[in-house]
Amino acid sequence: MKIKHQLAIFNALSRLLLIFILWLMLPILVEKVVYRHINNSLLEKQKKFIDHLNKDEINDFIQNTADSTDTYSQFSTLHSEYLVLSRAAKNPNQKKTTFTNDYRVIEGEDNEYRILQHHFTYENEDYQLEIGSSLSEIKDLTFIIRFFIIIVFVIILLITFLADTFYIEYLLKPFYKIIDTKIRRVNEPEAFDHTPIKAASRDFRELDFVLNQMMDRIAELFKKEKQFISNVSHELLTPIALLKNKFENLLQNDSLDDNAVDKIAGSLRTLDMLKKIINNLLLISRIENNQYTTDEEIHFGEIITDMQEDLQDRIEDKEINFSNTMQHDFSFKGNKTLIHILIYNLITNAIKYNKKKGEIIVSDGFLNNQYFISIADSGIGMDASQIEKVFNRFTRINSDQDGQGLGLAIAKGIASFHHIEIKVTSVINEGTAFVLMLPEVVKLN
Repeated sequence: MKIKHQLAIFNALSRLLLIFILWLMLPILVEKVVYRHINNSLLEKQKKFIDHLNKDEINDFIQNTADSTDTYSQFSTLHSEYLVLSRAAKNPNQKKTTFTNDYRVIEGEDNEYRILQHHFTYENEDYQLEIGSSLSEIKDLTFIIRFFIIIVFVIILLITFLADTFYIEYLLKPFYKIIDTKIRRVNEPEAFDHTPIKAASRDFRELDFVLNQMMDRIAELFKKEKQFISNVSHELLTPIALLKNKFENLLQNDSLDDNAVDKIAGSLRTLDMLKKIINNLLLISRIENNQYTTDEEIHFGEIITDMQEDLQDRIEDKEINFSNTMQHDFSFKGNKTLIHILIYNLITNAIKYNKKKGEIIVSDGFLNNQYFISIADSGIGMDASQIEKVFNRFTRINSDQDGQGLGLAIAKGIASFHHIEIKVTSVINEGTAFVLMLPEVVKLN
């Protein structure tokens, strides 16, 4: 998931948490404000009632004089308010005025009320005044507030999420530009673009500056590595050439017996093998360091035809039937020498591991709009574990065969250098097929 989406989701979750907290707290705050208002209203009613209270008025509130009830009066208006005046026993610990929430049955209906209870003494008699105000409207108001909060904040959440997405996209635009122009498209230090990225954020400008410094150091290291490779090739190959020359001069000495001649000849073969290994390793290193140009016009049909003629002796020696069934002649921009080495290594590998009187088939075509070349043999084949390691350096399928195990590693390096994919399919004792998948459809000649 991209960072802009993560930031937008994080902001949305933060707002969602805030909405949830407000959804819980706001109705409570509203209730407190409403309760304060109701309490003040009840206190005003209590004061008016007490200020205008007299014995005649108490008698007017008496509901039933036939019995000796202690309840003098009850008053109700649409069940939203009620007033009860009662005789009360003397209690020195009784608070004078209290507020509670409780249920009362008024005219047969049970409702919750905010209740003021006030104890007072009038003409040496103790009374309790109870005034209640219905809370049903507050419950309805609280529900409406909660519902309204949900609707409003869901809308705010959606709007701010979209706004955050676009704003974060704007803020991160320099970041993605740095990735696209200075990292993703750079295959070698020489191609790095040092042009500063315009960014409003100081952090991105600092990131761009640090990347430029880092690539400068990498370019310097690549330069030193290339110089080292050049020095190694000279320092190693020169003494090998001198040793080879001395051994060849020794062979001219007629005083040497056959045993000495065989040992010198073996040493020459060892030097030739060492020289070949060094040249192959240097070739791999130069390929990995992009030290070759890729602007030459390459025709695979011509390369296969020339390769067949060059290797005809080896093909005939194993009585192999070489079939070139290529139907297309395509041009491809790359390094002709390297592509020649790539094809050469694959075909010589097919010859080396083929059976006596076996077959090699070279074909081409299209697969998913990509041009491919297939080199298939009827050789010893490979199992899955061998296929996984076939492109590793110094890996040999059959230890009985000559070679240093660098041919396919070089082929893989050349293919990667040209953005060509190599696919391998193989069956034990039936053969192996190497398929070169070109990166794009190229021009037909």
